[in-house]
Amino acid sequence: MDNWFRSKWFVRVISLAFAILFYVFVYVDANNSTNSDSTFPGKTQEMQTLNDVPVEIKIDEDDYVVSGVPEYVNVSLEGSLGVLTPLIKQRNFSAFVDLRGLDAGEHIVEVEHNISADLNVYIEPKTVEVTIEKKATAEFPINVDFINTDQLTEGYELGKYEIEPSTVSITSSQSVIDQIGIVKVYVDVKDIDKSINNREVPINVYDTQGNELNVNVQPENAVVSVDIDNPSKKVPVSVETTGELPEGYSLTSISPSVEEVEVFGTSNVLKDIKEISTNEIDLSDIEESGKVEAELSLPEGTMVPNNKIEVSVEVEKPTTITNVPIDVEDLEEGLEISFIEPDDAKMDISVVGKETDVKELSAEDFQVTISAADLEPGEHEVPVKLEGPDGLKTTGEFEKVKINIKE
Repeated sequence: MDNWFRSKWFVRVISLAFAILFYVFVYVDANNSTNSDSTFPGKTQEMQTLNDVPVEIKIDEDDYVVSGVPEYVNVSLEGSLGVLTPLIKQRNFSAFVDLRGLDAGEHIVEVEHNISADLNVYIEPKTVEVTIEKKATAEFPINVDFINTDQLTEGYELGKYEIEPSTVSITSSQSVIDQIGIVKVYVDVKDIDKSINNREVPINVYDTQGNELNVNVQPENAVVSVDIDNPSKKVPVSVETTGELPEGYSLTSISPSVEEVEVFGTSNVLKDIKEISTNEIDLSDIEESGKVEAELSLPEGTMVPNNKIEVSVEVEKPTTITNVPIDVEDLEEGLEISFIEPDDAKMDISVVGKETDVKELSAEDFQVTISAADLEPGEHEVPVKLEGPDGLKTTGEFEKVKINIKE
């Protein structure tokens, strides 16, 4: 055995064996480490980017306002999945700019974060240029802008309105306050036919060029109430006709069943309306007295709840009463009278009146007389006196008759 240890080749073989064992040990340990990383995902390195991460602003809000801070930044995270995955799911981190302690003016500041140091964090943009200004507050009146007024229900119009509050307090930098041109709310009145009560609407702020400004408005909303009116006026009704009555008829009267109607429309339309007429009634179709239905002719933009009315029409047709005897009055005793024209001492009478008053008439309803007072023997022309029922227009066949008086 001692001879082996003294042998140079024995020592060399032993050294080679130890070297091989050491190499195998290191190789196996490296493989185990690699396999372990593959088996446990928490040790795998990975990068993910989160877009639109909101940026918080840390500043003395009682005294300062800031501009130039982006609303969002992109954040890229690199690290093991074991740390990365729950952070992304929970989003329990923030990006922010810390402006506390900085004076008014322009500054370039870094976008910071509160993400675990176990991750590599890359923020884009990394720095931002901000402007810090002293805070200012001013009061502005609130204007009401009604939209779609041309699409209000026909006949309706805007009346009085109320807005609460009537002014608004706006807080921002003095430079922004100086840019404010108008503060307004919008009220949509499309298809509205009744008043608006306590509608809540957002308050909008615009600069002098009409661009909307993102400022702190208190309160953010206003309450608007608007009277939606449906004006009306009462006007007389007139009857329009066309054509002529059939031959032999005459028009005694024509009148609407109502003297006036209530017309609805906007004030601007109603102011010029003095009366409402019917559509034309064709007289050529009327052969007797009675009632006809007529539509009202309404100006554009107006309405009447009932657009139809009745019209009373009274017509007359001449009726002839024949052979009405002519009586002689005041003939002196001893004288005789004879008729030359007409030779039978009778004449016809033309009567015009309401159909109901005329149709039952006869000769007995009329008295036709001549007076022979103070007439001497001979031929004479004497006037005829005609009497008949009241309310009728009567015309005798003769205004004068020729008679002969003899002893």
